[in-house]
Amino acid sequence: MPAILALWREQIQRHPYWKPHRYEGYLPVPVDVTAFWRPALKHCPSKHYHPGANRALPAVIIGISGEVGELNGKRIALPRAFERVHPKNPSEAHLWEEMLKKVKKGLQEDEIAVIDAGMKISDLQEAGLERYELRLAVNFTARRNFLPKHELGRKPKYGAVVRPLARKYKDKTLAATVPDETYTWIENQRELRAEVWRQLVLKHMTPDEENKTFDVYAIYDPDFPQPWLLAVPLKLKPESVHAIYKDRWPVEQIPLAAKQMVGAHRQFVSNRKSIQRLPELALLAGSILSFLAATAPAVATGFWDRKPKRTPGRFRRSLMGKPFPKDAELSGQLRKKNSQTAHLPKGDLARRPKTDGLASAVTP
Repeated sequence: MPAILALWREQIQRHPYWKPHRYEGYLPVPVDVTAFWRPALKHCPSKHYHPGANRALPAVIIGISGEVGELNGKRIALPRAFERVHPKNPSEAHLWEEMLKKVKKGLQEDEIAVIDAGMKISDLQEAGLERYELRLAVNFTARRNFLPKHELGRKPKYGAVVRPLARKYKDKTLAATVPDETYTWIENQRELRAEVWRQLVLKHMTPDEENKTFDVYAIYDPDFPQPWLLAVPLKLKPESVHAIYKDRWPVEQIPLAAKQMVGAHRQFVSNRKSIQRLPELALLAGSILSFLAATAPAVATGFWDRKPKRTPGRFRRSLMGKPFPKDAELSGQLRKKNSQTAHLPKGDLARRPKTDGLASAVTP
C-alpha cells in the first residue's frame, strides 16, 4: 500500500491544475483516525467510540495522514499513509502513538501536522513533533513559563494559570485570562476575532528556559457557536492558524467517499488480513473518486440542481447505469461475473412474501 499511495500522490501532483496549500511557507498535513464499524464481527481487533450509541463499538480503525491542496477550486487531501493497528496491541491509543512517530519522521521542515481534538499536547511532545496545530478542549488550562511576582507567604513554584475560555465550576464562574494579544480581520464578509496567549507550558511543568512552549489561539467565528481553541508551537498570524485548521477537513472527505459513495460502510469479510486490507482499498478508492469528481465536469443531480458542484456523490450518480468500459485492460483476476438472474423474481414480486406454501400447509 505505501508504494501505491506514493504513485497515486505523484499522479495528482503532476496534474497541471494542482495547487498545494501553503500558509507562511507551511504545508498542512492533517492526521486523523477513521473507523469501519463491524458490530457483528467475531474477535474484532479494536473498538471506536460511536456518538450514536454513546459507547465504544467493535470497529476496524485506520489511521490517515496526507497533504492538502486544491484542484479546480476543490480542496483535496492526498493520502500519504494508511496505518493499521498493531496485531499485538490493537488499541486506538497505541495506533495514535505509532502514527505520530511516523508522521514526525516523515514531516518536512516546511510542513505542519494538523490534528483534531482528542489528542493532548503532551502526546505530541512525547512523539517529538515540533510543528503542529492541535485543537484543544474548551476547558483547557496552561501556565506561564515564568514565576509570578512574590508578595506574601510561600514563594510560588509554578507559573500563573492561563484559562483561555471562561467556564462554570459548580455554582462559580471561572473567568477567562486576559489575552496577550487580540486581532480582528475580515474574511468572506465576516468579522473574525482571535485572542492569543504566548509562550505557555503544560500545567504540571515548572518554569524553565528549556521547556517546550506553545501559543494558544481562541478564534471566534460567527458561523460557529463556540470559539476554536488551537495550540501552535510556532508564531503564526491568526489568519494562518485559522486557515490551517480548516485544511484539516479534507482528510475526512476520504473516508466519507469510501464509506457512503463507494459503499464500504457495509463489509462482510472476516479474514484477519481482509478486514484490514479492504478498508485500505476502500480509502484509496475514495481518494480516487474525489480526484475524478474534481477533474470531471460538474453534473447536476436533477432539474433542481441549478448550481452543481464537483462532488463525489454527483460524479457517482453520473456513472450509474453506464456499461463497464471495454477498452481497459484488466488482469485475469478481475472479470465480469456472469450470474444467471432470469429465474429470479423482479420488481415488486421480489419484495412480496411467499405465502402459498404456508397457506397450503395450514389448509386441511
